[in-house]
Amino acid sequence: MNGINLNVIPCETNLKTDIKDNVNPCPVCNVSGSFVKNITVRHMIYDDLLENIGNFDYYLCMNEDCKISYYNNDFRVKFEKSDVKVPIWFKKGANSKYACYCSKVTEEQVINAVINDKATNMKEVLEITGAMTNPNCQINNPSGKCCHHTIQGIIDRALID
Repeated sequence: MNGINLNVIPCETNLKTDIKDNVNPCPVCNVSGSFVKNITVRHMIYDDLLENIGNFDYYLCMNEDCKISYYNNDFRVKFEKSDVKVPIWFKKGANSKYACYCSKVTEEQVINAVINDKATNMKEVLEITGAMTNPNCQINNPSGKCCHHTIQGIIDRALID
């Protein structure tokens, strides 16, 4: 791919929220986005659109109702959720709603582990579902970040219900 390094960062090194998050609003809905590295966008966008990506980083629109997935306001580039190879878990209409993209574990599987298998913590859910066993988050997860926080949020909600 034109000399771009496609090395991946393991899940464990990518747990922290990026300091660039929430500083650049979506050009369509004006909701703050989450910083995403170029390598993630290159792996997420359909191949016929790769030439439009450029060599700069992006933001992921965090509005569940907005049709925009990735954008870069400085270069006036934006991609819609229909341009992305995988469903973005928090966007309306996402099917499947992956909690862990690397291991293809869905939100429903995490909820079932808590409700049906009586898992009460992350370790138990990971053992039951197999989530986080094949970490390549930077290229598999549309956010480019580890799914740990997403899975923990699902566990917390399931335990309350």
